[in-house]
Amino acid sequence: MLIKKYKLYIYFFLFLIFFPFLIKYFNYYGKNRFLNNLYFNLPIYFSNKKICRNYDLLTNKYLDKTISFSLIDNKGNIISEYNSEIARIPASNLKLLSTGYVMSKYDNFYSLKTKIYRDDNNNYLIEGSGDPDLSINDIKTLISNIKFSKNITVTLAEIKSVVYWPEGWTSQDKLYKYGSPITKLAINSNSSRYMNIQTLKNYIYNYLLEKFPNSEINININESSNDLKKNKILIDYINSNPILSLITLANAESHNFTSESLFKNASDSWYTNSYQKLYFWLKNKGLPIKNLYIADASGLSRNNKVTTNLIASFLHKMKFNNNYEFYTSTLSIMGMRGTLANSLLNSNIKGKFFGKTGTLSNVFSLSGYFRKEDKIYSISIIQNSKVIDKNKIYNLLNELYEIEECK
Repeated sequence: MLIKKYKLYIYFFLFLIFFPFLIKYFNYYGKNRFLNNLYFNLPIYFSNKKICRNYDLLTNKYLDKTISFSLIDNKGNIISEYNSEIARIPASNLKLLSTGYVMSKYDNFYSLKTKIYRDDNNNYLIEGSGDPDLSINDIKTLISNIKFSKNITVTLAEIKSVVYWPEGWTSQDKLYKYGSPITKLAINSNSSRYMNIQTLKNYIYNYLLEKFPNSEINININESSNDLKKNKILIDYINSNPILSLITLANAESHNFTSESLFKNASDSWYTNSYQKLYFWLKNKGLPIKNLYIADASGLSRNNKVTTNLIASFLHKMKFNNNYEFYTSTLSIMGMRGTLANSLLNSNIKGKFFGKTGTLSNVFSLSGYFRKEDKIYSISIIQNSKVIDKNKIYNLLNELYEIEECK
């Protein structure tokens, strides 16, 4: 009886020992979606180093001390690397990590909502969620629900100005549309005609005053995170484009506002510029997070520090996520779409590299996947230098695609 009692514990212990090897076997040789996705979510990452001298000849030809590089083959082997554990400023390549996090939190067809509420005293609340395509016509649609009353009060729920911009966004960045403040009620954030909250307040006031000239109109901005919806009912809302479309905007078009807004919604961090949830999400995947520092979700901050080893490893492990095909569909395509549309137009890698560029002063990065025959390689390249040579990096990528496969 005692032996039977302990058999269960013995079997469970053996299961724990051999389970990772079972997962590894299926990852290499199987196509079981359940096991693949289970591997993605476990704090385990399988990786081996494989010497490939033909790749090393290329890296020695093109790379210098200002560049980090990692290349991982279809089975997760690191087949070439150069300064791969030096943490560098990744620019927009950080979006590859943050959008992966967002995709793990939402259904691909979920939409952000901008809502209007009303209470019994004809007080209204407008609450946004950072829809990057929110327009003034959308606001008109919402406030058309406001009915006549002697006193009309509309409260705009917004975050405090001290968290409009993540850490490390410079004063110069904030002058341009790519550095527009990350707010819940941003109008035309995806264009140069960005409307801030004060301008929106004035617009709503003038609209209602014209519609109800005999009413007393009050428009307030509330920057509190307290529940403003108490005793109010939802009367209308505007849907954003689906999450998948927004992630495509963030990745393929490298839209900073969208990547920040998506992350703040997914991590419930609108009232603080904290990116700890992304850090621990990566850590809990068993990924190499050595020297990782995350200051924003878009990569505009110069305070971000990431290794190519982490980015390439993340891209490889992402292949086992159930949403991998959706994820790759959001990336730029070499010579065809997004920020890579005009690169390597006459090369054989055209249409076969799916990835993300990143550009800041003294920074260039390029990471993603290239497909060769039936294999998918994960690659990350980051250069931090006063002299950036994009052509050198593009030529390296092209030659990596052309040379004989590592045996």
